[in-house]
This record gives sequence, C-alpha cells and structure tokens, in this order.
Amino acid sequence: MPTLSSRAGRATLGLLMLTLSALAVVVASTSTPVRAADPVTVLTSSFEDGTVQGWARRGTAELVENSTAVAHAGTRSLLTSGRTASWNGPSRDLLTTVTRGTRYTYSVWARAAAGAGTVQLRMSVERRWQGTANYEQVVNSTTVTDGGWTQLTGGYTLANDADFFAVYVETVSGTASFHIDDFSLSYLPASPIQTDIPSLKSVFANDFPIGAAVGRPQLLAERGQLLAKHFNSVTAGNAMKWDATEPTEGVFTYTDADAIVAFARANAMLVRGHTFVWHNQTPAWVFNDANGQPMTATAANKTLLLARLEAHIRAVGGRYAADVSAWDVVNEVIDENQSDGLRRSTWYTITGLDYIRTAFRVARQVAPNAKLFINDYNTNVAAKRDKLYNLVAQLKAEGVPIDGVGHQQHGNISWPTGAETDSMIATFIPLGVEQQITEMDTSIYTSSSESFTTPPADRLTSQAARYKAWFDVYRKYKANITSVTFWGLADDETWLDSYPVSRKDFPLLFDVQLQAKPAYWAVIGAASPTASGPASPSASASAPPSPSASPSRSASPSPSVSPSPSASPSASVSPSPSASASPPPSGSGVPPVPCRVKYTVTNQWNTGFQGDVVITNSGPAAVNGWALRWTFANGQVVNQSWSSTYAQSGANVTITNAAWNGAIVANGGTVSFGFLSSWNGTNAKPTAFTLNGNTCALG
Repeated sequence: MPTLSSRAGRATLGLLMLTLSALAVVVASTSTPVRAADPVTVLTSSFEDGTVQGWARRGTAELVENSTAVAHAGTRSLLTSGRTASWNGPSRDLLTTVTRGTRYTYSVWARAAAGAGTVQLRMSVERRWQGTANYEQVVNSTTVTDGGWTQLTGGYTLANDADFFAVYVETVSGTASFHIDDFSLSYLPASPIQTDIPSLKSVFANDFPIGAAVGRPQLLAERGQLLAKHFNSVTAGNAMKWDATEPTEGVFTYTDADAIVAFARANAMLVRGHTFVWHNQTPAWVFNDANGQPMTATAANKTLLLARLEAHIRAVGGRYAADVSAWDVVNEVIDENQSDGLRRSTWYTITGLDYIRTAFRVARQVAPNAKLFINDYNTNVAAKRDKLYNLVAQLKAEGVPIDGVGHQQHGNISWPTGAETDSMIATFIPLGVEQQITEMDTSIYTSSSESFTTPPADRLTSQAARYKAWFDVYRKYKANITSVTFWGLADDETWLDSYPVSRKDFPLLFDVQLQAKPAYWAVIGAASPTASGPASPSASASAPPSPSASPSRSASPSPSVSPSPSASPSASVSPSPSASASPPPSGSGVPPVPCRVKYTVTNQWNTGFQGDVVITNSGPAAVNGWALRWTFANGQVVNQSWSSTYAQSGANVTITNAAWNGAIVANGGTVSFGFLSSWNGTNAKPTAFTLNGNTCALG
C-alpha cells in the first residue's frame, strides 16, 4: 500500500479502498508456516540530542521540553509539565511515517515527574480526515510512578484515510507532569498466509457458518486474504455500535461499517450486526434529558429515551436491512447478582424492560429478514444462564420477537469446560430458539499477574484442547447452533492485549504472523505438520481465572471537544464477571491474617472506571473464604464485579470470594478480582482495607 506522505497517494488510497471493497480478495499462494521476520524500526526518539525530536504539545498551556532530570537510557528525556487538562501531553506527527494497512508496534518508556507520585497514563492516536477527528487507544491505562520507568507497548493499524495522524501520551485523569523516553515505532514485515491448509468454512460447511469479528484493518492485504479464505461470516466488532454510528444525535457515520459490509458482499459472507443496545459504548447524549442533564426515572425521560432508541434502530437497521442476516439486538442485560437477574443499566432504570421490548419490536419492523438475538457472556454459568432463560421465556410469552440467544464464550485455557458448554446449549433447547456462539476466544492466561512475550508451548497445547472440547459440543448440537464466531481474526490484534491488563495475549486460531496454531489443527481435527510452539518460559501459577465479557474500543478525548476521557471503556475494557457466586464467609472464629491489598484504577472514563484488586496473604495460615471491605470517599458506586460477589451500602463496599477462589494460600498467596464503578468529579482510592475484619497493608 502507498504511504500517506503525498496528497496524491492519499487520493489514490481512497480510490483503492473502494476498489477493494467491490472485489473479492485474491489469496496469494504459500505452503508451510513461515518463520517470523525480524521487526523493522521506522522511528525512534531518544532525546539525547537535546531537542524535542518532533514532539509537540496537544494543548495550548502545557510545556513539552527536553529534560536532564531523569532518563530511561542516556541522560535526557522529554518532560511535559504545566498541564491544565488530562488530554494535554506530548504528541508526535506520524502522517508521513506510517503506511496504511500495516500494523505498527508503538512503545515508549514513561514515569511520573518528581513529586507526582502515582499516575495513570495511556498512549493513543488521533486521526483526522476532512475536518473530522477520531481517537483510539493504543495502550490502555497504565500505572506509572515517580520512582522508576514503565514501558507502554501496544499495536495499531491505520486503516482509514487521514490528512492528520499522530500518537500522543496523556493521563487518565488529573494534570500531573510526566516524562517519556526511548519511543519506538516498528512493524513486522507481512508474511503470506497458508493457502494449502483446509479452510475453516469448508471444514464446517455441513455444520454451521464460521465467523470472525473484524474492523477495517482486517479487510486489508494479508489479513483480508486470511479472512476471505477461512470465514463465511463477519461481525462488525465495533463499527455498528452506537458510539460509532451515531456519536451525535441525528448525525450518522457509516464509513467503517459500510466497508465491512462491502467486503462481505464481495466474498459471499453473512453479516452479523452488533449491537443496537448496550450499556457500554453508548454516547452520553443518549442518556441526557431534554435540558441536557443526566436522566432520572420520569415518564417524560422514558418516552424520550425510547424514542431515541427507536430512531437509532430505524436508521442503522434500515440501512443494513438487505445485508445483515442476524442482529445482536440487546447485549449483556443480565446481572445474576440481582434478584430479578436484570442489569441496573441506565436503560433499565429509566425504562424497565420496555427498552428490550422496543428494541426487538422496531428491529423486526426495519429488518424483517434478520434473525434477532439477545446476547450475553458467562451463559455457561448456571446462575446467569438460568436468569437469561427466564427473561427470554417471559419475553417470548409476551410476543417479543426474539429469534435466538447469543453465547459470547470468552474463556481461557482452564474455563469453561466442555461439560459446562454442553449444559449452556442444552438449557435453551426447550425454548425453541436458535443459538449462536458470538464472541469466542481463549486467553492463554489464568491470572492477571502472568505475562509472556511469546506463547509457551504448554499454553498452546492447553488452548488447543480447550477449543477442541468446545467444538466437539458445537458439532453435537449443530441442529441448534446456527453460527460460530471468533472475536477477532488472528493474534496480531485482540482486545485481550489490553484487558484485564496490558500484555500480549494469543487467544485465536492464527498467530501474529497469520499462521495456523495448534488450536487451528485441533479444531479441524487434523495433526499439525509443524511443532506445537516455542519452549515455555517460566510463569507463576494461579487459581482458576475469571472469564471475560465482551470487548470494546474507546476513543480518547479531543481538546476541541472535551477535556474528559472517553464515554466508553477502553479497548478492550469490558468486564469479566465471576464464574459463579458463593455466599459471603461468616468471618466468625477467623484468626487475624496479615494481608496486603493492591488497588488499581486500570481504566477511567467520564462516567465510570474499572478497578482491579490483588489480595496477598502474607501470614502463615491459609485463608478459606474471604470478605474484603473498604469505604469510598467520593460517592463511587460499584455496579458489577468479576471473580467475586459485591455488595454496597452507602459508601461501604464488601467484596466476597467466588466459589472457586475462596482459598488464599499462606506466605504470599494471592487472589485477584475486578469491578466496574461509577464516579463523578473525584475518584480517590480507598485508604483502608480489611480482610475478614483484619486491617491490611497497602500496595
């Protein structure tokens, strides 16, 4: 692909994309997997020459200057100070540096300035085209301190036209000063895909369509070839969500969604629409009343919110009525911790169940030929599965046109089992609905503390076994399952790289070089012609992991629009609820337990934040059943947790263990959980924690 360095080149790129979307992808020929090429570095910034090396401030007040105060390597770094907003920070223009369609690795070392303490930083990109700006995160919120350097590393593919493109570093909140050093921009040369291996869509031709959730980058070059070879269904991972299609009321944007639909048409693929209604990635204006203030539960607000919902579905659903074969009409509406099983989202608090009824009714009217699904995660957990079953049964009895249930099936190498997956499918058969696997992936990690730069061979083997167990169940129920979709195309780009922490994950059937992994061969039921993977580096053991929820991609704020963070959690920042619920431990008769608690805000946006907590048992006795308590100082309210069960009374929060992680071994054993919470204005961390009534140290 041509670079973006010339205006003529940019015009040619726009024409070329139209051509690509109208033509089927031609797959280049290759045979066995290729050896990974060495990365090519295209830009570095070490600041050792005493200049800012092309970096500039994003705002008008902050100071970006070369500094000798600290350095990661050498004697100099880049200091940003005098910031007046969280989005203020150093920015580097890359328009003439990057090539569209190439996935680059962005890496920078960062630390808080002296006296700033602990700061949450993230790295993002800003793309503009004909006056419209877009912002996407490259590295999720990362904790840095003034006591040492932390590396921020992530990948990004520029897939759209641009007349401005830059990378920048900002804080999640606040205006602390910080340093960056040793920035690098690199890429791996593209490898041809394997064309002499069976296509997934052919292997499962008599069972069900095989799909992948994609964005515009996955339509280009080798990734487009891989997509066309193996898949006969696509899901728009983010391009059809509300924040992507209608960021401002009545103003619709379809550029990326149109490109995905055009690719599907050209390659005879089905299209799954995702999603009309979700509690995440919905612009803030949707939930503001007629005066622009946050809605409260009034009759007028209910009428207004349902009218907006109907208008949105009529516009987006109507546009793609001829192309989308199935819609995730509503997404993640179940909270098994509620007695009625219903998530207390703004949708629910304002409208009750009427938002679900309205969404399905309008979707049926505007897309009469599409199958309409209710989609959720952890449907292999009995508590959640049963609450979803009850809701679907109730709505169908009312005449709500629900055609099917979508099971996301985000898992990892330890969970869920084939038996749990079997029960998930079997439960819904009596309802007479279609079932689809909608967002499947399998993380190689079992703990937030693990991190690998290359996937260990034993993890790849376990991953292959997990996928095989699931597909054995899918084939058993092929009369009931009408589609199976992976949440992603290959390991080079996955939401799990930034959730629940920033690290490289390898959850799909094709590796970062787009080559088939052991999991691919296990799924198709054939022996791999190559070794299963590299030698395994060491990793810490952990308790069974928390399953995951559905991914998202967020935008960072524009200085011309708002100094606040994005309205949606970051890529790949959706929550992962607990595998199962357990009653709180009694705490009676439990001896004092020395403990330590690390509380981290891993992502924050204008209405909420994600917290992750690690409990360490530093005493000589094991803990069997735990309850962690703290008090919020600024009115924060927990609305979901995973790997745990939560309760809140006023400012007081109690988190208790899930069924599988109640034991914390002695002398350094750990357990972790996470939660989502609302906040407004200030988000101070709790200053004290108790575990089973005993005060814990911090950090």
